[in-house]
Amino acid sequence: MFEQAFKNIDDVLWKEAGCTTELDYTEQTSWLLFLKYLDGLEQDKALEAGLDGKKYAFILDPHYRWESWAAPKGNDGKLDHNKALTGDDLRDFVDRKLFPYLHGFKQKASGPNTIEYKIGEIKNKIHSGYNLREIIDHIDELSFRSQTEKHELSHLYEGKIQRMGNAGRNGGEYYTPRPLIRAMVQVVKPKIGETIYDGACGSAGFLCEAFDYLKGKSKLTTADIKKLQERTFYGKEKKSLAYVIAIMNIILHGIEAPNIIHTNTLTENLADVQEKDRFDIVLANPPFGGKERKEVQQNFPIRTGETAFLFLQHFIKMLRAGGRAGVVIKNTFLSNTDNASVSLRKLLLENCNLHTVLDCPGGTFQGAGVKTVVLFFEKGAPTRKVWYYQLDPGRNMGKTNPLNDDDLAEFVELQKTFADSPKSWSIDTRALSEVEGFDLAVKNPNGGEEVVHRSPKEIMRAIAALDAESAKVLTNIRALL
Repeated sequence: MFEQAFKNIDDVLWKEAGCTTELDYTEQTSWLLFLKYLDGLEQDKALEAGLDGKKYAFILDPHYRWESWAAPKGNDGKLDHNKALTGDDLRDFVDRKLFPYLHGFKQKASGPNTIEYKIGEIKNKIHSGYNLREIIDHIDELSFRSQTEKHELSHLYEGKIQRMGNAGRNGGEYYTPRPLIRAMVQVVKPKIGETIYDGACGSAGFLCEAFDYLKGKSKLTTADIKKLQERTFYGKEKKSLAYVIAIMNIILHGIEAPNIIHTNTLTENLADVQEKDRFDIVLANPPFGGKERKEVQQNFPIRTGETAFLFLQHFIKMLRAGGRAGVVIKNTFLSNTDNASVSLRKLLLENCNLHTVLDCPGGTFQGAGVKTVVLFFEKGAPTRKVWYYQLDPGRNMGKTNPLNDDDLAEFVELQKTFADSPKSWSIDTRALSEVEGFDLAVKNPNGGEEVVHRSPKEIMRAIAALDAESAKVLTNIRALL
């Protein structure tokens, strides 16, 4: 039922001029799902309060609740077509009344971790009232009140996010392959009661997988569940589109009011971070290749325009003493000779125990050609030895051959004891010198690093994609002239 509903919604959004990519489809589906979810949540809480002889204070006024404007029902429980708005009436209500009302919640919210704040962040791109009515009718058919329904819907929603990640350069920003995230979570081993943070959370994949990992622990108490719901997972996201998707994703995984803030993490001055602001665990794949403004760089002791390097400094600062981290970064970070790279490696090695480096093959991130590594470290003691693992699934990676859990099983097992193997080895960092720039490059002593060459077909496809992108840019330029 859910799968067909999602397909029907995408078919309608395809006709909408303001929605041209899988990113738009996912964003617009998300805000409608959120309001439908909120309506069900409030009805359940009102029922619970009534059984206890109490009165529930609804967040939304009656006129703006889903059951009032989106799906008013008759006595037979079916849509009342006389009351249900459509066409220009629906469009005008949403644009002129509903959204100004919803955006007012951001100012009234007691803090960014409240559900009221989330309501104030919603945005609409659907401009045809007839299309909107059709989408609403499909959304209203969905029910996700039970855990079984939520599980099925979250699985399909993750599929949408994955397709969004495969859709091209922009989508890939928000999607980290889930098998890689699961392996990172297994290495970091979060425990109930620890706080987990992602300051560049994208679609909240790290937080969702960490939640599933902890939720799977046996014999959870009521207090444990309350901690998981309210005081475990924290995230920040700069982009509006990813923020809305993250909220809906983590809600569908089972957290009612996620502690995710819509903000540019890098505008925070590291000098202002206090102990109360820190976390036990950091799991993240920060954006790389971006350039931050000079005034943002002033917030960091090591000043650089490279976004990922600023995030790495942020994550080190945000960890408590003894805190653990798994962070994805470009593999060039390990050996770049520029001042920022050398200084950042020195900071990491002197202030943290960088115990593990996972070297990921090209194609791990679909739609992104860069090679990456995952840095696993603990804060509070200098690095003495680094264990490397060179991931080699034995095939060319890509959309048709994505990373899977089996590919990472050996890494997870060997990492427990830092065992040597044809794919793994250790280096003594005490031999590294500042003169050599603390070079941490991946150099497998057990046969050298295998160079994977792209096939002629892959090269031709890449050239064709670049040509198409160039043609699009030229068309846009001509349109502006």
